[in-house]
Amino acid sequence: MASLGLALLLAALSALVMLPAARHLVSLRSGERAQATVHTSGACLAGQCQVRFEAGGRTVVADLPVGSGGGKSAVGARLTVRYQPDNPRVVARQADVGGGGAAALTVVSAVASLFFLVLSIVAAVHLARRRRADRIR
Repeated sequence: MASLGLALLLAALSALVMLPAARHLVSLRSGERAQATVHTSGACLAGQCQVRFEAGGRTVVADLPVGSGGGKSAVGARLTVRYQPDNPRVVARQADVGGGGAAALTVVSAVASLFFLVLSIVAAVHLARRRRADRIR
C-alpha cells in the first residue's frame, strides 16, 4: 500500500506541479529578452529567486518561476531572461525556456511513479498467489 501511495503522490507531483511549470517556462520562449541580475538569492528550482532588469524604461523586480534551473545563484550574478511584454513580472531564465529543471523533474517523477505502480502490482499479485496457495493446502 505504501508503494501505491508513493506512486500516486509522484504522479500528482508530475501532473499537477512540474508539468504546468515546464509548460509555463516554454511559453516564455517567444518573450522579450533582457539582461538581468539576481536580486534575491534562494533555491531557484523552488521559485525562491528574484531578478532585476529593465523593461519598457523601468526597473522590474520579478520572481523566477518554480522549475527554474541555475541552482542557488549569488546576488548580483548576471543572466539573460525572457519576459512577457505586457507583464514584465512574468519572467524566466533564457536557459530555462526549453522547460528547464521542471521538465527534467516531470520525467523523473513520472518514471518513479510508474516504478512504484509496477512494484505495487507485483506485490499484490504475489500476495494473491500466496493466499491462494495457503487455501489449497
